Amino acid sequence: MSIRHCYNVADFRRLAKRRLPAPIFHYLDGGADNEWSLKNNHAAFSKYQLVPEYLKDISRINLEATVLGSKLAAPVILAPTGMSRLFHHEKEPAVARAAEQTGLMYSLSTLGTTSIEDVAAVKPGPKMFQVYIHKDRGLTSEFVNRAKAAGYDALCLTVDSVVGGNRERDRKTGFEMPPRLTLNSLTSFALHPHWTFNLWRNPDFRLANVAHRQDALSKGPISVIEYVDSQYDRTVTWKQATWLIEQWGGPFAIKGLQSPADARRAAAAGASAIMLSNHGGRQLDTTPAPVDCIKPVRDAVGNDLELIVDGGIRRGTDALKALALGADAISFGRPYLYALAAGGQMGVLRYLDLFKAELERGMALLGCTSISELDERHVQ
Repeated sequence: MSIRHCYNVADFRRLAKRRLPAPIFHYLDGGADNEWSLKNNHAAFSKYQLVPEYLKDISRINLEATVLGSKLAAPVILAPTGMSRLFHHEKEPAVARAAEQTGLMYSLSTLGTTSIEDVAAVKPGPKMFQVYIHKDRGLTSEFVNRAKAAGYDALCLTVDSVVGGNRERDRKTGFEMPPRLTLNSLTSFALHPHWTFNLWRNPDFRLANVAHRQDALSKGPISVIEYVDSQYDRTVTWKQATWLIEQWGGPFAIKGLQSPADARRAAAAGASAIMLSNHGGRQLDTTPAPVDCIKPVRDAVGNDLELIVDGGIRRGTDALKALALGADAISFGRPYLYALAAGGQMGVLRYLDLFKAELERGMALLGCTSISELDERHVQ
C-alpha cells in the first residue's frame, strides 16, 4: 500500500501503523484514561445531519476565509502538534510546506523538533506559533519576540496541559523521548527498518525551541508526561494570559477551552479566537466533544470571538457541520500526522488536497457557493 491508494484518514492511519514502531504509533494514536473523549470527538459528529438545498447555481465554489487576520484558501488550520520528528524524518517543515502549497495555516508547537525560524523559512504564508508557559518565564517573552521577528501571523496559548494526561498506552508500550531500543521495543523497531534506519541516520530529537534554555531530554530518555510535569508552570492564571495577549499585540487564540464561562473570560482578556479543544482526548478524559461546544460557546460570546473547532475532524463533511453550527474555522492534528508518517511531505499534501476536495464537493452538494453562506439551516 502507498499514499496513492490512500483516500481518507482511515487509509493514512493504516499505512502509518505499518510504517511506525508500535511505541511511536500508539503515542500518536492514543488518548487519556479509557480514551472515551478520544473516540467521542469524532463520534459526536454523527449526531448532526447536513441539510442540502438544491436547484442553485453552484458552478463556482469559493472556500476562502479570513481567520485570525489571515486570508486562507479554506477555513482550515493545521493544529500545533509536538515532536513531528517522531513520525517522519522530514519533521515539521514537511507539514509547513504542504500547508503553504494548499494555502492553509500551519501552527508550530512549542515542543516542535524544528525551530521557529526554520519553519518560517519554508512557510512565508499564514502561520501561527503555539505557546506553553514553562516555569522558565523568560522563555515566554523570548517566544513572543522570536515569533514576531520571524513573521508569524498569530500566537496561540494552550491552557489545558499544565498537568500531563494519564496516557496509559504510552506506559504499556514503553514510549520515551528520545526513542531508544529496549527489550520491550526491540522487535517492533526491527520490524520497521526504514523508520529505524532514519533514526540512526538522523537521531536529533531535540525540542528545538527550548533546548538552548533547558532541554530536559538532554539528561536522558523521559516520558512526555514527566516532561510536562517537570517543565510547565501550574501557577498560570488569566492574569498571565492577558499579559501575553498584550505582549503579542496581534491575532491571538486560546486553545483548550470548552466552557461558556471561560469563553467569556477569554473575550474579556482580549483574545481574538478560541480553539474549542480537549487536546484530542489526551488530557482530561470524558470532556465533551468540541463540536458539541460550538452552540453554547457561541451563545455566550456572540460574534466577539472567532471559534475554531479542534478535535474529531476527519472528513470535509465534519468541517461543514462545524461551520454550519457556528464555527469560523476547523483545525486538526492527528490526520496530517498519520499522513506525515505514511509518506512525509507528499503524504501530507495528498491528504490536504483530498480534504479540500471533500470540502468543495460537500459545499456544492449542500447548495452553497461560499463559506459565508453556511448556517444553521444546513444542519440538524
